[in-house]
Amino acid sequence: MERDLKQMQDPLGLRRLGYADALLPVAARQWRDGAFEERTEQVVEETPVVIVYNAIPHVVMMATPLDLEDFALGFSVTEELIRSPADLEKIDIVKYSQGIEVQATVAAECEAVIAARTRRLAGRTGCGICGSDSIEGVLKTLHAVRSDVVVAAPAIERALQSLGEHQRLNAAAGAVHAAGWAALDGAIVMVREDVGRHNALDKLIGALAEAGTDLASGFVMMTSRCSFELVQKAATVGIGALVTVSAPTLLALEIARKARLFLASLGDRGVVVFNS
Repeated sequence: MERDLKQMQDPLGLRRLGYADALLPVAARQWRDGAFEERTEQVVEETPVVIVYNAIPHVVMMATPLDLEDFALGFSVTEELIRSPADLEKIDIVKYSQGIEVQATVAAECEAVIAARTRRLAGRTGCGICGSDSIEGVLKTLHAVRSDVVVAAPAIERALQSLGEHQRLNAAAGAVHAAGWAALDGAIVMVREDVGRHNALDKLIGALAEAGTDLASGFVMMTSRCSFELVQKAATVGIGALVTVSAPTLLALEIARKARLFLASLGDRGVVVFNS
């Protein structure tokens, strides 16, 4: 009992994960001018988050404990567990010693679909598909984007230049991905952050849905490589353009082309458009 109490009180103890802030100050040493000096570093949290639908656990994801309402809505929509945001009737965030439970109440008509897609493994930070038990569960039905969004190169450059100003967590700790929504002129409108790139996108999509944003009015800018599940998530909800700082995989590009989604990257070679 005494040992458990000490562990809960320890800022780095595993038994306080559910109550952790997104950032935690830790003691560190920095090498400078030939010697180490003591300093305090901000480190981003990574917490088990279980999403529960109508009292039935569905999946455990490793995520940054911030904007979890947005995460639950975005995840539910992009995984096609609900038909529309209106099916997600209520969200309660419940903190436990070793994680967080997102208790989602959804329309009864969605229960059969959710039960058929319950994942059997925890979703790792860098994995948006962990726990799927079939190829069909990974490579989902493609959704053709209905809008013809084309983003000009100067707008992409402007979005990237200003995205960092909106990355509070990454500025403090690094190691955090950002998914930003930019207007077609490149102005950043909204940003969500997470240690997982797919989590960041789900959070952004949830926030966009909550705000009722016209998805033909802008594009998504992400500070990550372009993996296929990011393209799938974007196309599923009708986002017409996705820009990442690193190039896409071949599968991501193939899905983008079939879905008619504008896809570009921005790196050392400048703006590269892969599909328009």
